[in-house]
Order: sequence, then structure tokens, then C-alpha cells
Amino acid sequence: MIWPKAVRNRIKTGGDLEIVHSYPYRSACPSTVWADLVGGATEDIFLAGYTNYFFWTQLAAFPETLRRKADAGCRIRFLLGDPAGEVTRSREVIEDVALSVSTRVQMSLEALDRMGPVAGVEARYSAPEDAASHVALSVFRFDDQAMVTPHLARLVGHDSPLLHLHRRGEGGMFDRFRDHAEELWSRGVPIPS
Repeated sequence: MIWPKAVRNRIKTGGDLEIVHSYPYRSACPSTVWADLVGGATEDIFLAGYTNYFFWTQLAAFPETLRRKADAGCRIRFLLGDPAGEVTRSREVIEDVALSVSTRVQMSLEALDRMGPVAGVEARYSAPEDAASHVALSVFRFDDQAMVTPHLARLVGHDSPLLHLHRRGEGGMFDRFRDHAEELWSRGVPIPS
């Protein structure tokens, strides 16, 4: 190759191959990207953010979209933090914002409740022993694409960075984040009626 360094600087190789885009803030990601990810998923939508509330406020007709997806056979899961849990209370002190963590979780719970029972839509709380790991990392999966937010120090989710990943093969970043979220789901607890 005549210019190997120039090519390496312009073509993704190795570990960054799965990174579609990165955003310094989750709020910098256009809502159209989220809508396209939800709209394009056919098999699995797994929203494993601690509150997931922004989906209900940012995406037009989100409940109707979820119903259509579920009716077409798409599995839809919500993994939420327990609004009455110790980690939630601790995180509220850390964030110190008017729209508290428990309020944001309650917004998601109320929206799910308004949808009523929908076959194919499931929701759980993360287990108390997993809550600290859950609140620190949000994983939103749409078939073979994912959006991942590592939560920084005292910042709320929309102020933390975001990675858009697309699965390219076994054992990559996508799989590692997928496995993390699946492990949390496997130990999740039912949401009381």
C-alpha cells in the first residue's frame, strides 16, 4: 500500500468498526435517529435506561409505534430502576435537579400503564443488587444497533455521552453491552401492579 497511514486514518478498523457515531451529549443526538432506530427494529427493542422517560416525550406517537411493533411480532422490553429504591434516592441527591430520577421513572410507568396490557411488551425493575450498575450505564437496543450512554459523575442522562453502535460480528462492543443489559434483565424483578 502506498499510503498506509493515510488509509488507516480514514478507514475504521479493529474495535471502532462498530461505532456508527458518537455524541458528546445524548441530547445532541437528533430525535430522528431515535425514531429511525425504533421504526426500523423488527425483532427486538430493549430499552435498558434507568428511566427511559425521554422516549415518551421526544418521539411522536411512541405508544402507537410500540403497539404496531408488538403486533408485528417485535419483542419490546423496558428495564427500569425502582423509583422507591435506595440507588434512586442516592442518585437524586447526586443529580439535584427538579425533574427527579423517581419522577422520570414514574413518567415511564404511567405511559406504560396508559398503553394497557400489550402482548410482546414487558417491563421489569433492575434487581436492587444491580441498580448501581444499571443507573451508571444505559443500553438501548434495536435489533443489531444500540445506543449506549455511560453516565458521568453528577450529570443527568441527556448531558452524558452517547455511542451509536452497529453489530458487525461476534465479541465486539455491541455484544459486550448487549450481554450487560441481558444480565441485568435476567435478574430483574416484576413491577408491582
